[in-house]
Amino acid sequence: MTRDEKLQLIDKVPFWFHSIDCGDGVITDGVKPLAILQQELAAMAVPRLAGKTVLDIGAWDGFFSFAAEESGAERVTALDHYVWSMDLERQQRYWKACREQGVPPTPYHLVPGHWDPGTLPGKRAFDTVHRIKRSSVEQVVADFMTVDLVEVGQFDVVYFLGVLYHLEEPYKALKRLSLITREVAIIETAAVFLPPHEDVGIFEFYESNELAADVGNWFAPNAAGLAKACRAAGFRGVNVTSTYPPVDATAASAQQVQRYRLTVHAYK
Repeated sequence: MTRDEKLQLIDKVPFWFHSIDCGDGVITDGVKPLAILQQELAAMAVPRLAGKTVLDIGAWDGFFSFAAEESGAERVTALDHYVWSMDLERQQRYWKACREQGVPPTPYHLVPGHWDPGTLPGKRAFDTVHRIKRSSVEQVVADFMTVDLVEVGQFDVVYFLGVLYHLEEPYKALKRLSLITREVAIIETAAVFLPPHEDVGIFEFYESNELAADVGNWFAPNAAGLAKACRAAGFRGVNVTSTYPPVDATAASAQQVQRYRLTVHAYK
């Protein structure tokens, strides 16, 4: 495929979240820059994937799915449902308008014209990169919380990136995650750091759009809370791979809650 053909396909996609290198100097113009995604990938400390099977839950445009494939994974499967069913261009306009007006959004799938699981408008970016890269990444369109896990199967390495805090039942999600993980689950999530209570398992609850002005966020754990929940869910141990604790001496001395991003490996 020529560079011009790649650009023409990419230009037909109205919204990109991931910035993905498609070769020939062509990078999709995603909300999240390629440099940031590469930093996140490094923070994940992904184990050697050669000969491994990988499941990417909440794949979005597929940056991490395609990266796993290019790292030599034997089989990679991308699973998504909510984002792939969303008209992301409309949803983003609506979200920005609500933020400017200072009002909480209505849950996005309840806004007329945003939700279309029949045509999967939010999957166009993934499909475009899949075509350009001539990828073999498999695709499962399903809600992780309700899909038959027997049909999904088990995978050596499971990515659970930016998903946990969007779920109304995070502990149930971790139990389901444990069932399909053969070796390690890499979990990246919004998290909280409360200096006087870091030995206590804590999940902060958001009743509306307090976290990132997003009505789709529900819970964020501290490191102890996530580790304890993972062990209770069936993982034998948890290792933090990202910088911890978050560095903010002023907030720490004032004993204030800090919100940050936490990445862990949960081992079977």
